[in-house]
Amino acid sequence: MLSLDRQNEWRERYRAEHPGWRPATEVFAAAVRASLPPDGRWLDLGCGRGGLVEQLPHPAARTFGIDPDYASLRGHRLPGLARAVALSDGLPFGEATFDVITAAWLLEHLGEPARTFAAVARALRPGGAFIFLTPNGGHPLGWANRAAGRLGRWQGRLVDAIYGRAEGDTFPTAYRANTPQTVRRLTVAAGLSLEALDCVADPSYLAVNAATFRLMALIDDQLPAERRIHLVGVARKG
Repeated sequence: MLSLDRQNEWRERYRAEHPGWRPATEVFAAAVRASLPPDGRWLDLGCGRGGLVEQLPHPAARTFGIDPDYASLRGHRLPGLARAVALSDGLPFGEATFDVITAAWLLEHLGEPARTFAAVARALRPGGAFIFLTPNGGHPLGWANRAAGRLGRWQGRLVDAIYGRAEGDTFPTAYRANTPQTVRRLTVAAGLSLEALDCVADPSYLAVNAATFRLMALIDDQLPAERRIHLVGVARKG
């Protein structure tokens, strides 16, 4: 089993060999910190049981979360977080409500991502930011994930076998908002401006040993920049 701790060890090794590299989660967190005012209103889409809202010291009264999975919301590690069962394409909030809306590991699950981008644009205040972190469908593992998605319940069993993640925590993927080209098109169509889009390498996902780590690192180092495994974007409302 490839635990999160073990993945993080491989990431630190990759960082040591690639000065200046940061994991996508760090790039994502830095983007949120740069865009979120101290008294800003923050909505986390697909908040699950925790995530970045646990790590940033933002006032609980200014932080909100939604997720379609009630069990995840019930088990959220910040019990004081205001949260609701809802979908990202039908946000139960008024116009111009939030300064920052985040989505970590959400876009890959959307069947109709244009509806989510439009809902986000409506709920953002002028100058507000939509900040997202998602897999890149152009990476070889993106192709593998799409193929695995066709396996139905077997995908959950495969993820559990490799990463020790419960089958119930593995959700279907669509990969309809997961290339730089698609993200650019969706942001423009929603009336947002794509301020930044970072494609971030990460060879840790299949690094069950040193040999697979070296193989994945070699693949990532040779890929064109726009096919690196993670996309971190900041889309701004004018």
